[in-house]
Formats: sequence, C-alpha cells, structure tokens
Amino acid sequence: MRILATVLLSALPLLAQGLPGTWQGTLKVPQAPKGELRVVFKVSTADTGTLKAEMVSIDQGAQAFSASTVTLRDHVVKIVMPGLGAGFEGRMSPDGKTIAGTWTQGQTSLVLTLELATAQTAWAIPEAAPKPKPMAANADPSFEVVTIKPSRREGLDKGFGMRGRRFTVNNEGFIELVTLAYRLHLRQIVGAPSWAESDKYDTEGEADGEGVPSLDQYRIMLRKMLADRFHLVFHMEKRELPVYVLTVAKTGSKMTKSINQDELAGLGLRGLGSAVGRSANMENFRNFMQGFVLDRPVLDQTGLEGRYDFQLDWTPDDFQFSGLGVKVPPAGENAPHPDLFTAIQQQMGLKLEAVRAQADVMVVDHIEKPSEN
Repeated sequence: MRILATVLLSALPLLAQGLPGTWQGTLKVPQAPKGELRVVFKVSTADTGTLKAEMVSIDQGAQAFSASTVTLRDHVVKIVMPGLGAGFEGRMSPDGKTIAGTWTQGQTSLVLTLELATAQTAWAIPEAAPKPKPMAANADPSFEVVTIKPSRREGLDKGFGMRGRRFTVNNEGFIELVTLAYRLHLRQIVGAPSWAESDKYDTEGEADGEGVPSLDQYRIMLRKMLADRFHLVFHMEKRELPVYVLTVAKTGSKMTKSINQDELAGLGLRGLGSAVGRSANMENFRNFMQGFVLDRPVLDQTGLEGRYDFQLDWTPDDFQFSGLGVKVPPAGENAPHPDLFTAIQQQMGLKLEAVRAQADVMVVDHIEKPSEN
C-alpha cells in the first residue's frame, strides 16, 4: 500500500497549540518488505499563524508531501488526504504526546498511533531517492522498440501504463490509442472502420534517446507509431458537437494545491463513482473524465494552472463509463453520494455543464491493421 500524503489541517486555536512538532508512527502492512511502514508528520506554524505540515513515508522513498489542513476538535484529530483517497482519525491523549487512531485508505483500515517525537526519539529520515533524469524538453522521441500483439485479456483488464522509458497499453484498440495520442474523445473520431474499435491489442514500447519522456513526449511517440504501424492518414475539422464545459464554480476551487508541481500526475478510479487525483492538472482531469467517465468531449475553461490533489466521490448514472464496457447498476434511494455534476461542484469547486459547441474532429482518411512485429 502506497502511503503518500497531503494532510488536511485546521484547528481550534487553543487545541492547535499542542500540534506543532514531529509525529511518527508505524503501520503494520504485511505486503511491505519488513511488514511495516514508518510514517512521519512534521507540523509547524506558517507565517499567517495557521498550521502547515508535511508527511514522509520513510520506507517508501522518503519523499515529502505537503499538508493543507488538520482538524482537532474535542481532542479528536482528523487528517484527510484527498489525493490518496485516504485519511487518519484519532484521539489525542490528555498529555498531548500520542494520537491513537486508524489510517483508512480505500477499503483498507489499519491501526496507527502517532507519538510526539523528541530529539532523542525522532527517526532519521534518509534523503529522498533522486528523481530519474527527464528527457530534454526539445527532444523529438520515437519508440526504439515497439511490439503490437492481439490481446487475449478479459474486458476490464485494460489500460495504459508508463514506467520510466517503457510504455504499455493493455487490451486497447486503435480508437483508444488515438484518443490518448491526440487528446480526443471517441465522439471526435469519425471515418474509422469497425475493427478499429473492436480489435484489441497489447502494445509495448521503449523510448529512444536519453532520459524519461514526459506524457506529451509519449504522445509524440504514439503518433509516430500510429502512422508507421497502422498507416494512419487523417485530417482535422471543426464540427458542432454535444460537449461538457468545465469551469470554476462561483464558490471558487476547493482543490488542494500539490507540493509536487513537477511530478507526473497520478489519477485513477477506485471504483465506479470514485476518483483520486495526485499532482494532477486540469488537462489531466479533463482527459481522464472524457476518456473513462463521460459520454462526450470535455472543454476545459477553468483557467486553473498548476497541479492539485483531490478526491471525487459520486453516484454514477447509466450514461457514464460506457468506454470501459461496463454497465452501471441502478442507484438506490439511499445513495451515499450525489450525482457527478453536484459532486464536482461541492467537492472540487468546479462546474460541469452540458452544451453544444464547436470542437475538433479527426476524420480518418486511411488506416490499415497493424503490421507484424
């Protein structure tokens, strides 16, 4: 289980006085190398008089992650991590030296007791592992080696992955590759034969040159691969389409600004109707929503820059997740979360509105089934 944190911190003035300091504790995690993970929270006071904090998972690279707010009321401490779908809740001891509680991440709950460390008891925090060297920003990369094979995987065993210089696509067809390479929705691709959507492939490739490619550079590589192996020829047009427009709500953004502004985004589903974003920008969120959740393209008009941590929980309807090939079950009368439009506004401070607007459309002029490896 990965423990990386953005800690939420807001406190009553008198109780908050006992929070600044270094708090540390151990999570019992059987799948960890030593069966446990050590976590450290460093709480301090900002220039504004509010509290700030960072969390470090010592046994997972020792990288620090920022805090936004922590709540402490009636000796109950709540630490929420929207970018992980995780949180901690515990009760502070009368002497203010321990907080006994529970760490919850997804469906997993673990006992966690935090102790206020002293100079003698504080754990040594190793230097964070150096980040891989990025590929030069002006590089024009290609896949040095790429394989495309018909997929034998089951329906939901699918997706994209990036690990260093290696890129993998499992159980996805030509259409899905195009949506990723060109940041398009399925509705923005016309003229392709039926097999372009029905035939699924497992694709693996490794970048040439030096350094780790960015997501945009992976897109450059995919575009070259589509032209080389699928012999794709197309032209772009503007057409009026049903779309969703994403803007900032009147209440303003409610997302937490990530401390890791240069980190590769992590954004994924924890289930139908639950998404977690870490170091994600608005383009990441737009692409995620139109690629996995929504039934039409999304136009980002938020004007928000930078990267954010957030958690989004909603009750999906039967118009959502069609791209994953799954059927959303009917929502019960006592659904625990609001619909997507309400949830985005309440939890993220954004507004999603269905309209008709001019959007880019890719018209496929020529395509062939992928050449042999």
